[in-house]
Formats: sequence, structure tokens, C-alpha cells
Amino acid sequence: MDSPPLAIVTGGAHRLGRAFARALAHEGFAVVLHYWTSVSDAGLTAEELRATGTKVFLAPADLTDPSSIKRMFQEVDSIPHTLQVLVNSAGVLRSGDSRTLGPEAWDAIMDLNLRAPFLCAQEAAGRMAAGGLIVNITDVGARKHWSRFPAYTVSKAGLESLTGILARAYAPNIRVNAIAPGLVLRSEGIPDTEWARLVGRLPLKRPGTVDEVAEALLFLLKNQYVTGQTLAVDGGYSLLG
Repeated sequence: MDSPPLAIVTGGAHRLGRAFARALAHEGFAVVLHYWTSVSDAGLTAEELRATGTKVFLAPADLTDPSSIKRMFQEVDSIPHTLQVLVNSAGVLRSGDSRTLGPEAWDAIMDLNLRAPFLCAQEAAGRMAAGGLIVNITDVGARKHWSRFPAYTVSKAGLESLTGILARAYAPNIRVNAIAPGLVLRSEGIPDTEWARLVGRLPLKRPGTVDEVAEALLFLLKNQYVTGQTLAVDGGYSLLG
């Protein structure tokens, strides 16, 4: 029996990352579940996937530390499966006043949301001699001007731009795309009334589900003629002014 291909999902312990890991497991991939502080969630997700027969490898790493990223991929080298997919799902959403946000807060968001996907893509691409797929998880806010989330918005805009740059750099053997979710999982601190107001503005009048976002990953996995694209899964949010 052939060895299953390998997929790495950063931030794979919970939320969207867990949905991506589930989808890849369903497609027959062995899965590297990256996590950092979500130790309990990582264990539960690994247990869930292993119950379906999926080979799961837990990979703790601080993605804001370049040396930790390098160590994680060195550990991946010991896994007897061929790396074919990297999903850069780990990220952080933090608000901040654009007039007073300090350099440390700015750098903390940029290091995880933008630099880490770049470094992970470099590491993964060097291990995809037979070809592969890299998917960055951005945000529909990348094309908006969210003054309450300056560093986050800029980081996701940068990641969307980076997606196209890497798609050109790694072609033709490696495809690089992005998924931009909209209102799917409510962030902490958003009141029920505000969430309802935001959802009510959407053309489709409902929030998305993590499974609908994961379906976008499967589309990018199966369509071999798509690269350098950002696929919005947002219920029409990007249509709003």
C-alpha cells in the first residue's frame, strides 16, 4: 500500500485550522498538526483524526521565532511521508488604535501573520521537489480599511500580495493560492448585537461555516490550473462598499 502524502496545517488545533486538517484527512493525507499554546485542542483534534485512521503528527512551534520554524520542518524531515501541502492558517486578530499602536504590538502581529507564512513557505517549497500546493489564509479585510485593526489588516493585505509573488517564484511545480474567509467565526469581544448587524449587511444574510471554507481548500487542491489567486469565501462581504 502506498504511503499517504503529507500536509502541514499551521494553527491546526482549532477553529479554521481544525476544519482544514479534517478536510485533508478525509482526502487521504497524513497530517502535521502545528500548534503552540493550544495544547489541549491539539490533542483532541489529533485524537479525532486518528480515530478515522489518519496518521497525525503533532508539531509544537512558536511561529514568531524563525529558529522554531526551522526546527519544526527539520522534525518533518523525519516523517516517512512526502510533503505535498502546506496550509498557513495560524494567525492572530487584535484591535488597536491606529494613532497609538506601538512597534511591539505591530511586530507581534506581523511576525505571525506575514513573516511566518513566508518562512514556512520557503521551508515547505524546499521539500516539495515533486510538486505541491501552498495555501495562505488571508481575510476579506485585506482589501478594506479597518482602522480598528491596522496591523492585522496590513498583514493580511501583505499576505495576499505575497501569495502572488510566491506563485510566480515557485511555478511550475508548486502552486500558491490564498483563501479569504469573511464572517465565519466570531472573534472574542464582538457583542451579539454587533455580530448580528455585520451578518445582516451580507448579501447572503448569514455567517459562513468552517466546512464551507474548507471546501475552498479542496477546490484549490483538486484544480491543478489555479495559482496565484485569492478565493473569497465571504457571503458577498467583498461586494459591500
